[in-house]
Amino acid sequence: MDEKKKNPEGNCIISEDVVVAIASTAAQEVAGVAGMASRTANLRGLMKGAKPVRVVNNENETILDLYLNLFAGVNIQQTAGEVQRAVKTAVQSMIGKPVTRVNVHVMGIVFENEAK
Repeated sequence: MDEKKKNPEGNCIISEDVVVAIASTAAQEVAGVAGMASRTANLRGLMKGAKPVRVVNNENETILDLYLNLFAGVNIQQTAGEVQRAVKTAVQSMIGKPVTRVNVHVMGIVFENEAK
C-alpha cells in the first residue's frame, strides 16, 4: 500500500518498497544486528515475495514488522529496543508520517564462525 501526500503542487506517493528500504537500513545500523531475515512465508508471502519488513499502512497508523538475525551474545531485549527506536525515528523523519508500532521478530542467532 503506497502512502500518498497531497499538496497544492500535486501528490507525493511513497512506495512501500521505500519504507522497507529505510527500515532495513536503519535496523542494520544498530550494533548487534547480524542482518535481515526472511520471514516465514505463507501463500500470500510467496506470491508477493516475503520481504524482511512488513508494512501495514492505514490512514491513522503505520505498523512495521521487522524480521532480524542477531549476533550471539547480545542482549536481545536491549537490541530489539534500539532497533525499534532507530527504525521509528528514521521512517518518521523521512516519510513525515507517525509510526505507531515497530514489532521486532528475532528469527535467528548468528555465531561468529557463521558470520565469516
